[in-house]
Amino acid sequence: MQTVDRAMDVLEAVAASSEPVSAKALARRAGCGLSTIYNLINVLSARGYLVRTSAGYVLGHQVSGLNRAFWQQMRITDDLHGLLGHIQRAARATAYYSTYRDGDIVVADMTTRDTDPAFQLGTDRFAHATAHGKVLLSSWTTAARRRYLTATGMHRLTPNTITEVDELEQQFRQVRRDGLATELEEVVPGMACLATPVRAGDGTVVGAVSVAVPADEFHRRQHQLVAAVRRGAHEAAVIMRTYRAVVDHNAPA
Repeated sequence: MQTVDRAMDVLEAVAASSEPVSAKALARRAGCGLSTIYNLINVLSARGYLVRTSAGYVLGHQVSGLNRAFWQQMRITDDLHGLLGHIQRAARATAYYSTYRDGDIVVADMTTRDTDPAFQLGTDRFAHATAHGKVLLSSWTTAARRRYLTATGMHRLTPNTITEVDELEQQFRQVRRDGLATELEEVVPGMACLATPVRAGDGTVVGAVSVAVPADEFHRRQHQLVAAVRRGAHEAAVIMRTYRAVVDHNAPA
């Protein structure tokens, strides 16, 4: 198990760096000796996850294959990924696509700006506080929502985080009415986010498009941001319906 952890540490260290990483730096990150690091590097390089350059180690081609497989499993098409880029440019904000996965709420794809993103890819453990989480939770039945919030907890992340069920339920009703969720410094101090639902052809909420900006920008550009996410969610719905139609057409009879 320790070997697996160290191998993951190596991959994450290389992925987090914009420059090649030396074996010595990787050993420091993993907290082990050079001989152990070279053993890990050799295995990861042989499998195509790392490549050695004259300046150090960089990610290998196999990482791209994992990313592509993840996109396929999460139904993130090239068109949907490209749409997030358009939303980022239109809103001048980090853009996200979130959806469900086996009962969890997941940030499945995102863009980045020069500033650090407020949220990361993967399971959202604080959906009670995030705008995309509120959009997705608002589409559930009350019973399902209560079970989810009981299981995950409603942790107070900032002084603005709502942790009372009745107050959250009031927000969920407003989200269903307006088709829009906002959060202002509920997750990260100084950051704001807004989200709109992505709907299937029958009206079912299948995902959410959201953007995150510094809180002062949110106040100045709220109308622009709302317009960008509403338009993006509409286009995302079209992409998802087209994808489903293609999948259904190609499915064996």
